Amino acid sequence: MSRSERLALLGGTKAITDKPGDLFTWPIITEEDEAAALDVLRRGVMSGTEITMQFEQEFGRWMDVPYALAFNNGTASLQAAMYGCGIGVGEEIIGPSITYWASALQAFSLGATAVFADIDPVTLCLDPRDIERRIGERTKAIMVVHYLGHPADMDAIMRIADRYGLKVIEDVSHAHGGLYRGRKLGSIGHVGAMSLMAGKALAVGEGGMLTTSDRTIYERAVALGHYDRFNAEIADPALAPYRDLPLGGYKYRMHQISSAVGRVQLKHYDARHAEIGRAMNRFWDLLDGVPGIRAHRPDKDAPMRTGGWYAARGHYKSEELGGLSVTRFCEAVRAEGVDGCHPGCNLPLHRHALLQTADVYGHGKPTRIATAVRDVRQLDDSLPVSEEIARKVFSVPWFKHDRPDAIEAYAMAFRKVAENYRELLPGDRGNPRELGGWSLYRKK
Repeated sequence: MSRSERLALLGGTKAITDKPGDLFTWPIITEEDEAAALDVLRRGVMSGTEITMQFEQEFGRWMDVPYALAFNNGTASLQAAMYGCGIGVGEEIIGPSITYWASALQAFSLGATAVFADIDPVTLCLDPRDIERRIGERTKAIMVVHYLGHPADMDAIMRIADRYGLKVIEDVSHAHGGLYRGRKLGSIGHVGAMSLMAGKALAVGEGGMLTTSDRTIYERAVALGHYDRFNAEIADPALAPYRDLPLGGYKYRMHQISSAVGRVQLKHYDARHAEIGRAMNRFWDLLDGVPGIRAHRPDKDAPMRTGGWYAARGHYKSEELGGLSVTRFCEAVRAEGVDGCHPGCNLPLHRHALLQTADVYGHGKPTRIATAVRDVRQLDDSLPVSEEIARKVFSVPWFKHDRPDAIEAYAMAFRKVAENYRELLPGDRGNPRELGGWSLYRKK
């Protein structure tokens, strides 16, 4: 191996020597966004709803659903989706353990609990083959997470839901604008909900959105935390006697600086999303056939599209690289100048003490089973893919612009490490016991 080919970790020259500039800068903020935010401030309408309702109408048209409801954050929108589906005391939702906590933990506040099914090792989304055996007498809904932008197998999941009379909630926080058989993610299940915080693909600042074609779900979501809109327009006779006060005692409206910026971001999102898609697919196409690494994306011939490429990951095949640990691989890639390459993803929720022993509300027993008709805690290694996935995935650059020369340099860094893996084996200490984190991004 010549000096120029030697791995940077072992004293060679880095594959990436240029500064990235705005290659990864997100969100893209222009004078149009600034003017929209300043207009809200100067008119003093930060706590109003008129701009938010315009944002909702535009978002609903973009999603091709009749109802969109804005929230102060994605966590609240997911809780409202659960409440909208009628989830209550003693009931269960089935979802993935590999996800951010806001896909599940709000069930506690409704007196419900979460049961975890395993994920598919390729899509990293809920495995439909594992859902059915998790269904119990109190199961109410399936929480689908389109994880890291990859669409879940919605056809199979909807068939299961129809068979058992379950609601389907789509968590689209990682997958704004993603498609499944021509339909936007978040419009296929009974209700969709998503974060729009500043780190997401569709970033408005801090906020969330609920989308549905079901008027009852929409009205229940309004009733939970939008007191100023829980008014005479609510038609559901079961809700009507309680108008004017929020049923959950929550105040969940979106701040109008977020909704004003959101309107601008949404207007430009499809074009920006398309460019991200071109850039990310260019990166993975350059790595096609490289041993040890695979793209986490739908097959090119599949009738689906990755949404936003949020927190993009790759699959790692240690066996193709002489057993090299993903930790050592990522260390070498970072040395080549790819700062954001780290092993793992979200840690499995079912292993956290909050889901095992915490008594959050003073029930005198763990909250997870406080109102349940069965012990749903999962300590028996019944989620084998979820338990092992951290050793089989790694983060890749999330390009915001399709710049071929720059992208080729980043792809070369991964190729260089993979093709010279033997040089890394002597110093490989293996993987630590725990990889990833409760949030996707590593804290410095």
